[in-house]
Amino acid sequence: MKRVIKVLAYNPKWPEMFFETKRSLVSLLGEQATSIEHIGSTSIPGLCAKPIIDILVEVKSLSHIDSLITKFEELGFVSKGENGIAGRRYFQKGGVQRSHHLHIFEENHPHAEDHRLFRDYLKTHKQAAFNYAELKLLAAEACNNDMKKYMAIKDGFIKARLEEAKLWNKKTLSNI
Repeated sequence: MKRVIKVLAYNPKWPEMFFETKRSLVSLLGEQATSIEHIGSTSIPGLCAKPIIDILVEVKSLSHIDSLITKFEELGFVSKGENGIAGRRYFQKGGVQRSHHLHIFEENHPHAEDHRLFRDYLKTHKQAAFNYAELKLLAAEACNNDMKKYMAIKDGFIKARLEEAKLWNKKTLSNI
């Protein structure tokens, strides 16, 4: 079965889905988890998205995560290893039509900070979020259910907004 790429209108149930999963992760990870956050488009109120809850988890030790693969599977998550990003443990839930992605990093990993910055930038810059929504809808229509093509269409926008987000964050921190 081939994955169907759909971008849907914002669903107010997405935060509830995140918090439900977060409770399970807190129970599994305990004090090992230093941060569990809702990221990605489903975390931004009003933004259309693929209906997948992206979750950023920061932990003290990735080796501890590696020892819990069976426990993650019991929660319905399938391990994909680093899946292209060194220092990450990536899990998917929901089969072909995924419902959740877990991005697990050790504390202070630069990719974790990038996820956070992109989310926060779109939450506070409504025009950028609107432009991203338009691009996502266009990409979903143009990609013919090819995830690599979908991501390639969005890549330049994401990189440019991430650079803007870094500058915005630096400016915001210097004003504190």
